[in-house]
Amino acid sequence: MEDKNLIVPNIGEFKDVEVIEVLVNEGDIINKNDPLITIESDKSSVEIPSLLSGKIQKLNVKIGDKVSEGSLIAIIASEEEKQKK
Repeated sequence: MEDKNLIVPNIGEFKDVEVIEVLVNEGDIINKNDPLITIESDKSSVEIPSLLSGKIQKLNVKIGDKVSEGSLIAIIASEEEKQKK
């Protein structure tokens, strides 16, 4: 298994958007497309899905944190191939 970073994907023009819900815990086994967090802008609430499957090793966000595209959500132990850059 290899540790990989789960980051906030492109969320449009939004920056410093508040995390209103954390949907996973350290140690959870997740699948690709499972929701990780819910963020809320002044216009809408959006669930951010996982791009990988694996086990959550470390959560890097909590309710009330502000995130933008590229912010680290969690570190996951995954057996999937590396994401293409």
